[in-house]
Amino acid sequence: MQLEMDHVWRTYRVGDSDVVALGDVSVRIQSGELVAVVGPSGSGKSTFLQLIGLLDSPSEGAVRFDGQDVGSLGDADRTRIRLRALGFVFQRFHLLNHLTAVENVMLPLEAAGAGTVERYERACSILESVGLGDRLLFRPAQLSGGQRQRVAVARAVANSPSVVLADEPTGELHSEDTERVLNLFRALNAQGRTVVIVTHDPDVAAIARRRIEIRDGSVHE
Repeated sequence: MQLEMDHVWRTYRVGDSDVVALGDVSVRIQSGELVAVVGPSGSGKSTFLQLIGLLDSPSEGAVRFDGQDVGSLGDADRTRIRLRALGFVFQRFHLLNHLTAVENVMLPLEAAGAGTVERYERACSILESVGLGDRLLFRPAQLSGGQRQRVAVARAVANSPSVVLADEPTGELHSEDTERVLNLFRALNAQGRTVVIVTHDPDVAAIARRRIEIRDGSVHE
C-alpha cells in the first residue's frame, strides 16, 4: 500500500493562537519501504504518524492510500482500513493488563470477525513467531518490557496488515530487547510489509533504508 501526504497542514487551536504541528508536508512512502521518521521532541513526528494512521485528520491537504483520498471516506471505511490494513505499535505497549498475551493478540482478530478457534490458533502462531510461544498465558505484569513489546508487535500484525506504524517502539527497552524488537521489524519488512518507525534513537533509525526528518513541522530528506 502506497501512503501519500499532499500539501498537508495540521494546526491546533491553543487559546487564542493557532499552533502548526505540520506545515505544507508532501511525502510519498512506497509499498514495501522501511522508513524511519526522525526529529527532536515536539517536531511533529507523532502527528505525522497519526495522520498516515488515520488516527487524526489534516486541517488542509490530502492523505492518500493507493491514490485514494481518505478524507473522502466515512468513519466506517476509515475504521475498516485501520483494522485490516494498518498495524500500530506504541512506546507504552497499550496491552490490557487483565488479559493474557494470547488474549491481547486475539483482540484485533475478534474485531475483524474471526471465529474463536481461528482467533486462538492465529494468535498462538504469531506469538510463537516472535519467540513467546511459552508465554501465551502470561499477563503483561508477568512479562519483561521486551516481551510486552513483542506481544504488542504480535497484536499489530494479527490481521496481516500491509502497513506497520510504530511510535518510539524501543523507547522504554534495554539494548538487548531493543535489538530483538528491531529484528521483528526487519522481518516484517522482508515479508513485504511497509514499516514506518518514528524514533529519536539513531541506532533505531539506522535499520531503515530511508529517513524522513521532521523539524519544526516541516519534512526534510
